[in-house]
Amino acid sequence: MKKNFWKNKRVLITGHTGFKGSWLTLILKSYGAKITGVALDPISKPNFFDDMNLGNFLLADYRKNIKNSFFLNKIVKRHKPEIIFHLAAQSSVLVSYEDPVDTIESNVIGTVNILEIIRKNSFIKVGIIATTDKVYLNLEKNKKFKENEQLGGHDIYSGSKAASEIIFQSYKKSFFDISKSGVATVRSGNCIGGGDWTKDRIMKDCAERLINNKHLEIRKPQATRPWQHVIEPLFGYLKLASKIYLNKKFSGSWNFGPNKKNNLKVIDLVNICKKNLKSRSIIKIKKSKLYESTNLSLDSSKSLKFLKWKTILSAKKSIEFSLDWYKLYYQNKSPKKIIDFSLKQISEYKNLL
Repeated sequence: MKKNFWKNKRVLITGHTGFKGSWLTLILKSYGAKITGVALDPISKPNFFDDMNLGNFLLADYRKNIKNSFFLNKIVKRHKPEIIFHLAAQSSVLVSYEDPVDTIESNVIGTVNILEIIRKNSFIKVGIIATTDKVYLNLEKNKKFKENEQLGGHDIYSGSKAASEIIFQSYKKSFFDISKSGVATVRSGNCIGGGDWTKDRIMKDCAERLINNKHLEIRKPQATRPWQHVIEPLFGYLKLASKIYLNKKFSGSWNFGPNKKNNLKVIDLVNICKKNLKSRSIIKIKKSKLYESTNLSLDSSKSLKFLKWKTILSAKKSIEFSLDWYKLYYQNKSPKKIIDFSLKQISEYKNLL
């Protein structure tokens, strides 16, 4: 990215109170951006954003549902963001089985609302819409998915995200190819990192259970996932946004996943965590009848070729970064110390770049 590109840029983040949104807020603040956030109140307790008072880094912190286009339009008209990062979503596969309608409405209608706002407001130069590595039709052939692979979804969450990708493509061809705004969808791997207390997330479960030597239940221990620290794809999103801002030819769909060698089985990740924490916890296998893919892997060669982006942290280093954060949190819950440590990890990553 060009030096000082983000300084004083007006940025809107939807889903800023979530895991990725919290880290993106800190990263953008470290670059001097002017940030507005719109999201629901966090469901999880503890919560990274509210517990660490990250709202202090925002110009405005709105707690509104992205399904409400009226309030979204008012917020956008008031703050006139140049760049939008759309992260707000119902992001859990298991929750999508419990509440399929809300999952579809949040992920599909929410995306449509953002696309409409970008379409109708010429001051918005860039829209980055985060989907997931689960948008691809996964036939369990252990392949690496490229951006042009067939979309699909066996579970409601994956289907809702694949649907939003298809709608994005329609909007791009119908409106944005002939407008001054640039838009993109971004697909990352399985993000881990400090501050994720989302239900049924493996790193959160490892931190909570293993640090306190409590039994840990896991699903699908042999399933492999493209693990990566949350900082990595976020820096990819930022670089892409800066490229589109200067040249909309970078619009489209982009993978920001780790190298395949970073893929680990769930049980291997848990064992690395257990060893790192010197935990005496017993690992138990929980059987589930609900479908979850066995193998996931992204091909991010497009991002490497055109953006010079690639993962830097190994899977083990990403796990270490994550556990260091949680260990500090459980030792000392001081918001200032946690924020300082988070910014230190961001600074360490910048130095690696």
